Amino acid sequence: MKALYHPFTFSEKITVPGNLFLAPMAGYTDAAWRGFATKWGADLCYTEMVSCEALSRDSSKTMDMMRKAEEEQFFAIQIFTSSPETAVKALPYVLSQKPSVIDINCGCPVPKVLKGGCGAALGRNPELMHKIVKALTDNTDVPITVKIRSGWDKNSINFLEATDAAQDAGAAAVTLHPRTRSQDYAGKADWSLIKKLKESISIPVIASGDLFSPEAVRDVLETTGCDGVMVARGAVGCPEIFRYAKELLTTGSYTKIPQRQKLENAMEHFARSVEYIGEDRACKEMKKHLCCYTKGLPGSAEIRNRIVFCTSADEYLGILKEFMSEC
Repeated sequence: MKALYHPFTFSEKITVPGNLFLAPMAGYTDAAWRGFATKWGADLCYTEMVSCEALSRDSSKTMDMMRKAEEEQFFAIQIFTSSPETAVKALPYVLSQKPSVIDINCGCPVPKVLKGGCGAALGRNPELMHKIVKALTDNTDVPITVKIRSGWDKNSINFLEATDAAQDAGAAAVTLHPRTRSQDYAGKADWSLIKKLKESISIPVIASGDLFSPEAVRDVLETTGCDGVMVARGAVGCPEIFRYAKELLTTGSYTKIPQRQKLENAMEHFARSVEYIGEDRACKEMKKHLCCYTKGLPGSAEIRNRIVFCTSADEYLGILKEFMSEC
């Protein structure tokens, strides 16, 4: 029987050392965060989803979203588009960043993304998905993957048809978040659909959805037979989930870091963010991360109430150091 933690092969040229991945999350998975998650055990991290339309117009801001972190030996760029032609036009910009994998977002439920026929709207159109995957696989040997949802709503569950189309077009792997577009992030992810998908296609399957603990990572691998996992919200403020999961999968147990380390992690992540995007932007972007790092700590409500009003690095670090002394 195959070990639960193992290398993951996308192509003859690309095999990453393990199967624990950080999911693409808009507004979260910038280079600073991906590098820190890599330090804590993520085997492959995905960028925020990048607009092919913006890339085709040579947007410097969009190019910056594809910046690779120093720690990332491997990294994946996630793109979104509804046009094979635009995907091909954007491809040179993506390839200039030397990604290990290019992933197509076919599951985002955000209205402004759906409006352009992208994200989950593309997921409900297997024929168009096939054309986009084929257009990319015909023009690069970098592995092309797709991330989808189970369907548009409970009356249109089409993930098997969609993944068949992706596989036929040359996709190297598929990630399934087993919720529908109409569910957004509510309700419970139906892992039985991941098992069904794994049994129906020959390319690797990556599981996503409700992976908030190392135990959940183990359980989805055991119960579905999937090849890898993609942790999203469960890693925000908790990059150590990757180390925990790796220990659990390889030894049967794991040791939690002390509470003080949580605050040290928050400080290091903040410092990395300042280095990558500057103090002003970091002070705005890091609020959501820092509030998650402090969740569950003694006095965490007070920490969060003070953090949201911070406007400088000195203020942030002063508050974190103050509470660290109490741990």
